[in-house]
Amino acid sequence: MANAPGQSFIVDAFTDKPFAGNPAAVCILNEEKPLAWLQQIAAEFNLSETAFLQQIEGNRWHLRWFTPICEIKLCGHATLASAHVLLHELHFPYSDIVFYTLSGDLQARACESGIKLDFPRVPCSAMNTEPADIAALKLHQLGSYYAGEDIILELASEEAVLNYQPDLAAIARIAVRGLIITARSATDERDFVSRFFAPRAGVDEDPVTGSAHCSLASLWSEKLGKKTLRAAQLSARGGVLDLIVHPDRVDLIGSCVTLLQGELKHNLF
Repeated sequence: MANAPGQSFIVDAFTDKPFAGNPAAVCILNEEKPLAWLQQIAAEFNLSETAFLQQIEGNRWHLRWFTPICEIKLCGHATLASAHVLLHELHFPYSDIVFYTLSGDLQARACESGIKLDFPRVPCSAMNTEPADIAALKLHQLGSYYAGEDIILELASEEAVLNYQPDLAAIARIAVRGLIITARSATDERDFVSRFFAPRAGVDEDPVTGSAHCSLASLWSEKLGKKTLRAAQLSARGGVLDLIVHPDRVDLIGSCVTLLQGELKHNLF
């Protein structure tokens, strides 16, 4: 089709094996598209996030992320998937990439253990009093924190995180992007675990949430006195992230597996 939008990929992010980690759609655009078109494509893919890339010049790209129902300001796994597509599928001749996003400039760089993302560090602040809609979850948390667009509830154990049965209607009543539950790891193989729920954004449970680790890294770095951390997200698919915490930034390190490559055929507008 003449002037077709461009190539598209489905990539499993924060994993080194297929059908694990967090799947993201990555679409390469040849020209700017209307918001409604981008949202329809994201709804058609129906993954937790779809990334849209448009080249500016050289290694600089515009990047936007959409859930099936809305645009979001920051997404880690779809950024990792986007960098993977550019570096390892399309073989652009750069070792690093700069993405221009709603959260500012984000950098991605190939490294020995995968791809390293340079993301903003999100500070956490303890809640003095829990709002009623959080108390209604009855999670018996050790601590409650505001964390950018999300809230974090620290539970007593990894088992409590793994076995939590979410009340999605109750979570959706909390006026935040998402609810993060977390706990110290039960093994020496990693430092902490988490799960992420965002029903207000159309994502009941996200398999692996890179952006949530901008605040989780900040929280657990302070709790454990460590700057280098390994994290696992205990969704059904599961995923692993390596984190390096800096004063104002967090490095998210992970791998990807490409499952599908195709071409968008219809402009619709």
